[in-house]
Amino acid sequence: MLKILFIGDIVGRPGRKIVKTFLQELIAAEEVDLVIANGENAAGGFGITLEVSRELFNAGIDVITLGNHTWDNREIDKVLEEEEAVIRPANYPEGTIGSGYYLHETDKGILVGVVNLLGQVFMEPVGCPFRTANNCVNQIRKKTNIIIVDIHAEATSEKMALGWYLDGRVTAVLGTHTHITTADERILTKGTGYISDVGMTGPIDSVLGIKPEIVINKFMSKRPARFELADGPIELNAVLIEVNEYGLTSNIKRIKRSLES
Repeated sequence: MLKILFIGDIVGRPGRKIVKTFLQELIAAEEVDLVIANGENAAGGFGITLEVSRELFNAGIDVITLGNHTWDNREIDKVLEEEEAVIRPANYPEGTIGSGYYLHETDKGILVGVVNLLGQVFMEPVGCPFRTANNCVNQIRKKTNIIIVDIHAEATSEKMALGWYLDGRVTAVLGTHTHITTADERILTKGTGYISDVGMTGPIDSVLGIKPEIVINKFMSKRPARFELADGPIELNAVLIEVNEYGLTSNIKRIKRSLES
């Protein structure tokens, strides 16, 4: 049996702090074989840097996925060039720097494929996540049938549709982006684990990690605003996937840890 921990969107320094506080404890307690995390907000809440990616790897994360904030930090090309375990959405145009999937070999010698996709509904225009997923899965299944898909999308309907589309062909389809943990974790009929959104790892007295008053003012004034990360308590949200001998999910459970700032 293989155990995979997927950590929801890490937001800035607070998110990195709680990961460093609890991750090694979680790995030991749950006997985790592989840690994946969405890190598109890991550097100051927007994008990721080389230093931040290495900080997360040193904390125990094995693979970092990204999303619609992939290009927000000017260091991203360097990150994607130097860290092959940092992947960006696969459905960006052909020729885009970086890779949309990655094969990681665990300490047990088992290959695990990780795919990153961006949704289309209420998001920037990108290639079809369904067709892109199909292409990635076909390539990865030549080497392993254990595949984790991070669908970074706004609409739960799109995430759920992708889950059903890939049911039985991948280990799990896990939603990110909305920063709100959903309570719909389940195993689909053909064995694929699913959750609409893993949630956020960052400051919880906030609006998606940002100081509430800034976001409220933006909504009410309809004017641009400079976002700042919130202070206060921090929460880590993740899911733990248990993988059976067929490369499908035998159990999926939500995990939460809290920390005072």
